[in-house]
Amino acid sequence: MAVAAPGQLNLDESPAWGSRSVDCFEKLEQIGEGTYGQVFMAREIRTGEIVALKKIRMDNEREGFPITAIREIKILKKLHHDNVIKLKEIVTSPGPERDDHGKIDGNKYKGSIYMVFEYMDHDLTGLSDRPGMRFTVPQIKCYTITMAI
Repeated sequence: MAVAAPGQLNLDESPAWGSRSVDCFEKLEQIGEGTYGQVFMAREIRTGEIVALKKIRMDNEREGFPITAIREIKILKKLHHDNVIKLKEIVTSPGPERDDHGKIDGNKYKGSIYMVFEYMDHDLTGLSDRPGMRFTVPQIKCYTITMAI
């Protein structure tokens, strides 16, 4: 492992999970929202890579980090399959964030936590909802085997 000189950034090494700020990304647009959080298309400022940022919903949590998010992170860190989206890293916002209208989003004393994923322009549900979309038998077998893992 290469070590940077004192006072220098080590850009050759992957950062430790949770050590970077969401400020390393430019949010381009919100692409989804569900029970567990909002999802944004974003661009990593340094590399220009397009990613998906999933903001973990913390507003209903009284006693720590949501167990559902812990499970999701744990499973995705272990899965390495072509048909499963890759969880790249976890990033944080250091303090309160503002929504699109300038209002403080959530608890004004807490920061937010984001899961950074590879970007995909569609998901399996979106594909299956398309009118006239028919999966081939090999595709169905492949998706079924992947879901059973």
